[in-house]
Amino acid sequence: MRSKLPEIGTTIFSIMTALANENNAINLSQGFPEFDCSVELQNLVSKHMNQGRNQYAPMPGLPDLREALVRKISSLYPIHPGVEEITITAGGTQAIYTAITAVVSEGEEVIVFDPSYDCYDPTIRLNNAIPIHINLDFPKYSIPWDEVEKKISSKTKLIIINNPHNPSGAIWKKEDFERLEKICIKNDIFILSDEVYEHITFDGIKHLSILDFEKLYKRSFVTFSFGKTFHNTGWKMGYCVAPEELTSEFRKVHQFLVFSCNTPVQYALAEYLQTPKMYSSLPNFYQKKRDVFAKALEGSRFKLLDCAGTYFQSLDYSAISNDDDVTFSRKLTIDYKVASIPTSVFYKDGSDNKVLRFCFAKNDDTLIKAAEILCKI
Repeated sequence: MRSKLPEIGTTIFSIMTALANENNAINLSQGFPEFDCSVELQNLVSKHMNQGRNQYAPMPGLPDLREALVRKISSLYPIHPGVEEITITAGGTQAIYTAITAVVSEGEEVIVFDPSYDCYDPTIRLNNAIPIHINLDFPKYSIPWDEVEKKISSKTKLIIINNPHNPSGAIWKKEDFERLEKICIKNDIFILSDEVYEHITFDGIKHLSILDFEKLYKRSFVTFSFGKTFHNTGWKMGYCVAPEELTSEFRKVHQFLVFSCNTPVQYALAEYLQTPKMYSSLPNFYQKKRDVFAKALEGSRFKLLDCAGTYFQSLDYSAISNDDDVTFSRKLTIDYKVASIPTSVFYKDGSDNKVLRFCFAKNDDTLIKAAEILCKI
């Protein structure tokens, strides 16, 4: 059989988690919280299961949940979408796959900024389109806008952005959106904005969303994750916000990909969203964890790169080893019992900046224990 994705093997996240388990290592590799989600939210799911709400939900998602999201979005951003602009998805990754499939055709080009989440490129290629990879400027991971303009062609159909950015923790500034707007309007390009870490920004910095810019929103799919927000990544629940015309195309794909998503969980989320504190407290919650990890690393030979958002801290190990990052991350897991993610795997060209990504969505004791080990290297 001829593979559609001959270069694709097992994802690095599965590989490093398996290696961590095999070696009884502290797992700071895969991006999932060590702590459980709210008991209140769990009880709400049980309540709706016990009330018999266990059959198919409407294809776009429960009206109650979409209405709750309308209120949430309207309280945070100047764009006030209607319920017909919101679709509930089986996680952020499904939303991303669906959006790309909805608008990209064979031979068209999609701009991807590296380091990038590993689902972007394969999805583009599965649609017989061409990913155009542009490396962010290291070490600030800023957008090289002049290069972006040079890479635009008559075939450019979509630009994918990720803000706050995984794996770097960088966030976009207003000037970035202004440059994006000029480019997309001039060249009639769509946007896919991956904003699953929207509530995890630090040092008082407000998350800027595509939903802050009306002209950009008119040509955008904006994807979000309940799992990242409410510490339940295993539930695989997310949503996509897009203008009605784009949502119509999105749902044409969505209905044949998953049709609809978990019904009792949707009812539970609709109730849970009535308390904004459940997500508005996240910046402070995760900043404390970032700072605990950073303080515990004082005196180590690792260099901490800037982390303005997400729950990932990048560490430069160039003062410790000349090993490539895949080799060093394996050695760190096997010999020192701390697992991380080598960032070269997020680059199409394999760029190796001697940087590893560590997830700090863990209990403080875990972070301190891992840092103590890292400080001895």
